This record gives sequence, C-alpha cells and structure tokens, in this order.
Amino acid sequence: MSIDQLAETARAMVAPGKGIIAIDESSGTIAKRFAAVGVENSEANRRAYRELLLTTPNLAQHISGAILYDETLRQSTRDGVPFAKYMAERGMIPGIKVDKGTHALAGFPGELVTEGLDGLRERLAEYARLGARFAKWRAVITIGEDMPSGTCIEANAHALARYAALCQEQGLVPMVEPEVLMDGDHDIETCYEVTEVTLRALFDALYNQNVMLEGTILKASMVVPGKDCPEQAEVEEVAESTLMCLKTAVPAILPGIVFLSGGQSDEDATAHLDAMNRMGPHPWPLSFSYGRAMQQAALKLWAQDMQGNWQRAQQVVFARARANGLAALGQWDGNA
Repeated sequence: MSIDQLAETARAMVAPGKGIIAIDESSGTIAKRFAAVGVENSEANRRAYRELLLTTPNLAQHISGAILYDETLRQSTRDGVPFAKYMAERGMIPGIKVDKGTHALAGFPGELVTEGLDGLRERLAEYARLGARFAKWRAVITIGEDMPSGTCIEANAHALARYAALCQEQGLVPMVEPEVLMDGDHDIETCYEVTEVTLRALFDALYNQNVMLEGTILKASMVVPGKDCPEQAEVEEVAESTLMCLKTAVPAILPGIVFLSGGQSDEDATAHLDAMNRMGPHPWPLSFSYGRAMQQAALKLWAQDMQGNWQRAQQVVFARARANGLAALGQWDGNA
C-alpha cells in the first residue's frame, strides 16, 4: 500500500465527528469485565457481545472504525457475515490489537515493557488478509518514585516504532499508544512532564525507524492528575494542559490524535474531549478511541437480560457514540 493510501485510511479514522471504538480486550481482560456483571466468559458470549456493539444501528454515523481482538477478527455475525466484512460494508474500518501485553522490564522493578515483536510481520500479513486496515500497540508508562526511568521510556518507544514500521510495510496504519497511567498520587504537572518526555521519545523513535507520520495515528492519554492525587483538576485545566503538551511534542503532519479514556468516567472523558475541541482549531483532528467509556453502561444492561435488553443496550452504545462524536466537534451539550 502506498503512503497516499495509508494517509487516506488514517484521515478516514479521524473524520469529522467520528472516532474509534476499542473492543480489543484480551480473553483475560474480558473475563474480568464479564465476571463483574455475572456473564459467563464463553466464546459464544464474547462473540454475541461484540456483535451487539458492532451491529448497533447507525453506529457508523459517529464511529469510523473499531479495534478488534484476534478472536473477534475471525468471528462473524449470527448471520454468518465476518465482522470485518460487516464493518467495511457499512463504512467502518476494521482494526486489530497486535501487541502481546505488558511484561516486567528486567532490571527496573515496577516498570513495564510491551512485547510482541517476534513473528509480528507474519501476523500483520494475515490480519491484512482477514480485512484489517489498521493496527494498535499499547505501551504503558507508570509514574512513581524514581519512575519512569529513561530506559523504560526508550524501550517502549523503540518497540512502538518497530511495530509501526512493520505495520506500514504490510499496508496497515499503525495506531501508536504510549499510555501514561492515571495510577498514583502525582499531580497534573508531573503527568505533563512525563507525557511530554514520552511523546518526544516516541516521535524520535518513529523518525529513526523511517515511519511515515502521514500514515500514523497517535492514541494519547490525557494530561490528568493521578487518581489518588488530593487535588483533582477541572475540565478546562485538563484540556489546556493536554493541548499544550501535544503542541509541544507532536508534529503537525500527523493526520490525527485519538484519546484513550484511561480509567476516566464516561462523562469526564467526553467533557475533556469536548473542551479541547472548543479551544480549536488545532494542528490535527482530536477524536476518541474509548473502550470502557463506550461500553460499560451497555455491558451492565445487556448482562441483566441478554436477549431482552439487546436493543436497549445498543441504544446506550449509540448514545455514547453520539456524545463523543459531538465532543470531537466541540459540540457536546453535556448529555451523556
């Protein structure tokens, strides 16, 4: 795929008023989510739940694509239509999570590095054949005493860049996700400093690995205080701090930035995105790639009555998509 085609896909991922729904939970993570609402973690239930999300009526009005898990990319609707084909026919772009999760960074207690580069070229080629057009890799940066180390940031930036280069080689748009965790009692200034250093390291690594930024999407965490910080920030402060950090560290040539919710409440994630877009225009479109903030309310409703609440749960999914789609335009009216 040419850089023009990659760039076209990247731009479509952040089309005005649209964002990405993240339904790429690993089998272990979805097991925890299901257990919390009393749903058996079976293949049939996982397939049914992903179908509920992806077949929500009119979802494509506000959702440009979805990040899928390996299992989900291979599954189909109850009518036998592969999910990737179903999405493509409705103008939504199929994506795939390709990292193998975080592991302890040897020599640096408490810090993590994401693994999954071994065999990635072959996996990406297969995913492209199955219909994926973009991929996602998540790195995790923890703030704590003497953390993050420069080694942790460098190791994760290097892995993100290698992954991104392999994606583009196979014709997939890489979504690079360097998440600075909310865990801890750090203040918003500390989060700003760590996020800026992390983003600078990431884009240095992408440049060094000849990754074409025109065909790359950044999935960013917002600049927020740690969830245990006694002084939480107002919506405007989060928006201003996040924008300043991004404008300092992210090249303007990037086609777009989508945010992760990262443990924020549904409403906070929407409010922060809306506030940032009201402060525009910006060098890049700012949209969303939310998981829990898009799904949690619908999952709880569906779990109460999987058949009887199907349509009601889909209405909740659509309402969340609409709210975040409006926030991506800076037009959210405050109704979740």
